Amino acid sequence: MWIQKEIVLKPKPRGFHLITSEVLRVLPELAQLGIGMMNVFIQHTSASLTMNENADPAVREDFENFFNRAVPENEPCYRHQDEGPDDLPAHIKSSLLGSSVNLPISNGRLNVGIWQGIYLCEHRDYGGARRILVTIHGQPR
Repeated sequence: MWIQKEIVLKPKPRGFHLITSEVLRVLPELAQLGIGMMNVFIQHTSASLTMNENADPAVREDFENFFNRAVPENEPCYRHQDEGPDDLPAHIKSSLLGSSVNLPISNGRLNVGIWQGIYLCEHRDYGGARRILVTIHGQPR
């Protein structure tokens, strides 16, 4: 069985945001799969996805602080600044973290760690709504 859905996430402020529940809410078909995979892909170049800690919000704040120090704005070597000083750093951060996550499905549920969640990594000050394409594939239960 193959299922693909596009999710439009409401605009979120710059930072790292848990979106696991938003993704799962639109996938009741997941419960029908005994074993499979779910790919979550973001259709943007200035935001990214990753999987990490889902309980302590300080982790997401620490991620934001780290990436802002690792990839600072207003570097004189940056040539691409058409959309402001956060534009090129957003592209770099997106490339470092990636545009998709692949997650296993077992017995109708995501088979991930108890403390793991999907992050939308918004790297722009005003990124706007974000489109996520979710594809699930697997064998029925």
